[in-house]
Amino acid sequence: MKKLLIALLWAPLLASVQVFAAGAEVKLDKAPDRSRDHAALQNGAKVFINYCLNCHSASFMRYNRLTDIGLTEQQIRDNLMFTQDRVGELMTIAQRREEAKLWFGTAPPDLTLIARARSTISYDGADWLYTFLRGYYRDDSRPSGWNNTVFSNVGMPHALWQLQGEQIMGPDGRLALVKPGLMKPAEYDAMVADLVGYLVYMSEPVRNYRKELGVVVLIALAVLLVFAYALKREYWRDIH
Repeated sequence: MKKLLIALLWAPLLASVQVFAAGAEVKLDKAPDRSRDHAALQNGAKVFINYCLNCHSASFMRYNRLTDIGLTEQQIRDNLMFTQDRVGELMTIAQRREEAKLWFGTAPPDLTLIARARSTISYDGADWLYTFLRGYYRDDSRPSGWNNTVFSNVGMPHALWQLQGEQIMGPDGRLALVKPGLMKPAEYDAMVADLVGYLVYMSEPVRNYRKELGVVVLIALAVLLVFAYALKREYWRDIH
């Protein structure tokens, strides 16, 4: 019993050490901040719907939430809705999980909260996604023909390869572009940054409002602290 209690007490600490160790092995690039750039978020939403929503769902996100980033409902209907009829519907897909598991070996995950799910105490989920989407390279040993620097032996093929082109892993461990895509490297990186920005927004649409509200609350508490201190001095004036 004593050994069991000691093991239970040490488990959280050991888990934290393992997380830090795992995070230290992953070298991530810093994702540009797109949280307040509506044009970038709109472009990210377009890329997500055209390239990601075919296999991945976003079943906790509704199309009409895109009005938060400056789109009108009519723009959403005309440019971003291809399968649903009502702008208030969820971003779901027709593909069945059983079929996807049969085709890919595992069902593609829902991406609504992927930016938060990939965040750890060691690194930010946006940085992970930004590096992941730029880290694909050709690997003939894999069933899909692709591998990834961040997600080793990844099952998902490179959905954006026509835009980025084809990379190979050099003997020095660095990626080299051997077949250019439709976009120049800088253009592709900017597009990925927009896509990641949208994934971050989708994981918490009220993130900016929460931060702004937090600042207001702190200011209000600071003002109340002044009045509370003045009231305390008034009550204790005769004693001191």
